[in-house]
Amino acid sequence: MGFMQKILGGSGRSTEDYVELDLGDFDTGTAEAQTSIHIAEIDDQEDVIAIKDAVYDGDIVVADITRLRTEDSMTEHLIEELRQVAREVGGDIVQKGDDQLIVAPSGVAISREKLNR
Repeated sequence: MGFMQKILGGSGRSTEDYVELDLGDFDTGTAEAQTSIHIAEIDDQEDVIAIKDAVYDGDIVVADITRLRTEDSMTEHLIEELRQVAREVGGDIVQKGDDQLIVAPSGVAISREKLNR
């Protein structure tokens, strides 16, 4: 099978058609990332402070809020604080299901559509 047929879709694929790449074979550069993605768990107000700091610094935060479900008024208050932070920095915030919040800084938009839909 020719190279173009493989790209444009030839007949069937097998594991021999793929090559495993070793990242050590490539120059990944030494440049530092400008944006980091942080994973957080929110248990109380103090956890929100660290998330706010990260977003103000230009980073993205994925926060687990499962521990807050039982305290509805506190949950709403904390989520509203994070919404305000997203507005202040010109960023975005979205709640994924009942268990996660994603907060992004300016220049990052969070799509509301799943990729596979």
